Amino acid sequence: RENFIHLCNPHLEKMKEDILYHFALGTGTHDFPALFGDVKFVCVGGSPSRMKAFIAYIAEELGLGSPGCDYPNICAGTDRYAMYKVGPVLSVSHGMGIPSISIMLHELIKLLYHAKCSNITIIRIGTSGGIGLEPGSVVITRQSVDATFKPQLEQVVLGKTVIRSTNLDEQLAKELMQCSKEIGQFNTVIGNTMCTLDFYEGKGRLDGAICLYDEEEKLQYLKNAYESGVRNIEMESSVFAAMCNLSGVKAAVVCVTLLNRLEGDQITSSHDVLVEYQQRPQKLVGYFIKKSLGKV
Repeated sequence: RENFIHLCNPHLEKMKEDILYHFALGTGTHDFPALFGDVKFVCVGGSPSRMKAFIAYIAEELGLGSPGCDYPNICAGTDRYAMYKVGPVLSVSHGMGIPSISIMLHELIKLLYHAKCSNITIIRIGTSGGIGLEPGSVVITRQSVDATFKPQLEQVVLGKTVIRSTNLDEQLAKELMQCSKEIGQFNTVIGNTMCTLDFYEGKGRLDGAICLYDEEEKLQYLKNAYESGVRNIEMESSVFAAMCNLSGVKAAVVCVTLLNRLEGDQITSSHDVLVEYQQRPQKLVGYFIKKSLGKV
């Protein structure tokens, strides 16, 4: 059955042209069905260079590119986001934090709608701080929770607080977990992911410019988070889950942990180790895409 993107905005029907300003794309200047109509998998992550590396990796995995092949940035007309495509896979950067990924997702969802894409799977791949896990562990998010451990996104719209669900696709999480077992290269768990509004105080770190709590208070907070089911902390998953839910898109979050926050705040692993860690979500999602396309 064809499952098309659902747009929660009746006003778009009345627009003659839709300009995706932060992508430097528009329905009046680009043929969206021709450019993107075959997309089935969208992978998003914070860093433009990481998303370019991912598209090169998946191209080689799918046999659609050659080593050293360059992939042009579809959004080269702007410096806000970067976008790359190979075959049925789209790779897009989203920057850091809820506001940045929210802007990107509004335009990405409209892009997929205008392109008449169906049966889309969107996966966020990234890095995070772990809680009670060895560095290098991969967390597949069951649900995104806020800083009070509630599975919800609070957003103010027209001066009123709106609460949106942040659950993610349970079956997709199980499929990704099975893929990790088949790969058998790194520890992977399914758990809740805490999404914060800030990198320092919001995550209970002790190394920011401002910190008005002590180490004991920090550790108690993180232990409470662990007991509630939280296994990692990042800054984008809540709005990602909420917007994908509202648009009827199957979605997952797959993040590697760079450190165990119960043991410290600053990353001490070497550059080479961190590079290998950051490749783990790519490997898992790449394997999932290959398996979905019958190429495993």
